[in-house]
Amino acid sequence: MFKSIAVAARDRGRMAEVSAVIARFGLDALGVRLGIGEGEPEESAEPRDLPTRTRKALEALGPTYVKLGQILATRRDLLPDPWIAAFEQLQSDAPRIPFDQLRGDVEAALGEAPESAFARFDTEPLAAASIAQVHRARLHDGTEVVVKIRRPGIRARMEADLRLMRHLAALAEARSLVVRRMKPSAMIEQLGREILDELDFANEGRNADLLRADLASLERVDVPRIHWQWTGEQVLVMDYVEGIPPRDPEALRAAGIDPSRIASLGAELVLEMVLVNGRFHADPHPGNLLCLSGDRLALLDLGSVGFVSPRRQHEFLTFILALRSGDPGGVADMLATWSQDGEVPREKLLRASERLVARHGTGALVLNAMVADFFPLLRQEGLVLPPDLVLIFKAMVTMDGVLAGIAPDFDLSEALGRMRGRLVASRLQRLAAPDKLETALLELSRVAEEAPRFLRAAAVRMEAPLPPARDEGTARAVRLAGWLVGGAVVIHAAAGLIVHWF
Repeated sequence: MFKSIAVAARDRGRMAEVSAVIARFGLDALGVRLGIGEGEPEESAEPRDLPTRTRKALEALGPTYVKLGQILATRRDLLPDPWIAAFEQLQSDAPRIPFDQLRGDVEAALGEAPESAFARFDTEPLAAASIAQVHRARLHDGTEVVVKIRRPGIRARMEADLRLMRHLAALAEARSLVVRRMKPSAMIEQLGREILDELDFANEGRNADLLRADLASLERVDVPRIHWQWTGEQVLVMDYVEGIPPRDPEALRAAGIDPSRIASLGAELVLEMVLVNGRFHADPHPGNLLCLSGDRLALLDLGSVGFVSPRRQHEFLTFILALRSGDPGGVADMLATWSQDGEVPREKLLRASERLVARHGTGALVLNAMVADFFPLLRQEGLVLPPDLVLIFKAMVTMDGVLAGIAPDFDLSEALGRMRGRLVASRLQRLAAPDKLETALLELSRVAEEAPRFLRAAAVRMEAPLPPARDEGTARAVRLAGWLVGGAVVIHAAAGLIVHWF
């Protein structure tokens, strides 16, 4: 497979490895169907175990392909349930590396041996994943920390994988209309950004500092401190946090932690991140969350952080509120806004929205259940969501699933209702920022200068006699004149108020 595909000489060895794994798991026919293999596509039904074999092949190919599969696991708007279920099982665990193989990189990053940089350093790893390995240590001031060490050679290997993926995605888009709709090149670009962010541990440290500042008002949310003296691109040192993952409500109760309070706090946390601050933990699964005494939550593993523009915040909130208020028209409006191609007829969007509202417009809002219906509807109607919006849904759904697992009666819509005032206040505060007021004042002053001309034209139009049979166009003109007069009064008043404030 792939024998006829031309790639740079430096990547031919990796291409051979990829081709061998594809053949080992019997995925040649899938490659042909996607337009990147040799031969004619088969007309036979898809084998039931194809999603599972594809998942195993991605795991065998290593962390870049596992990460791609994890992104695909969020794309219910593109893939049917069997594929989503298979990709959700992707594991990024990796064998532990003897510390002797890491020592050179660690000493270069720290500028000295870890035994002298720290009062205690455990050479036996605490945990290992595909990108990094974690060790316990203690600073000279007694602070317990963890030392996260990037695996040697991982950057060069992942960059080679990304080059191959870009090449294959472009090839598949050129050969297959079905693949072109999935926009694999855009997906690979998203993957590349995420990987480069996660490979740079200094970036993860900055994310932690920014999120800690963002969440300062949530006193029961902890983000571990970064120790910048020892942190750089290859090594990250942060406070060690002792806690319990939010998986088993009985285990939490046994530790004196109230699952219901944790669920309430988690809901407030994810809404604060996504809809208020616009910066959020993109993968808040139980391994990246810890429940602490005092019913507190700690956020870990901040290499993957998403960003939400104010416009997207408004759209997402509008969508949820339209769904909760039983307004299929409002839901359809947002789906039309999110349609990247803009080719889905309004009638189709409205039918899909009506079905969604009928199922999820009343009762507790369970995002996992809603999304399980929502994305197949999108796929059925040919609507593909923007990647940044998919990342928001992923974060919200992941947190919703975690919280529902420890508090089955958890209702995200109640948390959203409690936070409405906070959400509105944050938007007003953003609008009232000095730079926003200055911009508004300049725009108002420009409009106010033009207002007399508009008013004179409106007055002439209003004084002119109406024709005996006033048509709809004339009626609109008269109404427009009235709006201009009223608008000018409002503009002058608003400008006066702003000048008074300044």
